[in-house]
Amino acid sequence: MDIMTLMRSRHSVRRYLERRIPDEIREELDAYCAELNAESGLNMQIIYDEPKCFDNRMAKYGNFENARNYISVTGKKGNDLDEKGGFFGEKLVLRAQELGLNTCWAKMSHGKSTAAVGKGEKETILISLGYGVNQGHRRTSKYPEDVSNVGDGSPEWFKKGVEAALLAPTAVNQQKFFFELREGGKVAASAAKIGPCLKIDLGIVKCHFELAAGKENFTWD
Repeated sequence: MDIMTLMRSRHSVRRYLERRIPDEIREELDAYCAELNAESGLNMQIIYDEPKCFDNRMAKYGNFENARNYISVTGKKGNDLDEKGGFFGEKLVLRAQELGLNTCWAKMSHGKSTAAVGKGEKETILISLGYGVNQGHRRTSKYPEDVSNVGDGSPEWFKKGVEAALLAPTAVNQQKFFFELREGGKVAASAAKIGPCLKIDLGIVKCHFELAAGKENFTWD
């Protein structure tokens, strides 16, 4: 599936069917998760058939229903963990979407996960996973000019990257990020100073931008 089509089709879903994820789908997801961990140094884990984590007061407050599978975004403690977790976690989210599954990033609206968090590691966020009751819906979005220095003379790859970033999930749909195209094909991405999950969001939107713009067209500054 074309990456932009895939991004447009993915929406946050909190209510799931009582449908088991087939073994062949699990194998594909687990293999890709291991590949991403090897690349990033993270310790992301996919937990299947575990209903307790999203069966508490906080999960009900977040409107989660029948969430029995989830991804634990875990890694070594450090200033880069949230952004790295957002970047590589979203790659796994998009792969899950491609395989017909639905997801939702969840920072606080869940209980204790069963992921193995090693010494010096931190579980920064969870992502619910399963077959949604529906496919979710698109939320209102800012304009490219609100989140970048895009203009009529900007290269197409930059325009496409910004468009993809606006399709990315962010906490409470805040979209508090900014992409700046600089000389020499360099791109700087930054987040606002105040707001929830800003570094995680920055990683997620950078993932969308890079996948759509093409790594061969720019370098991060």
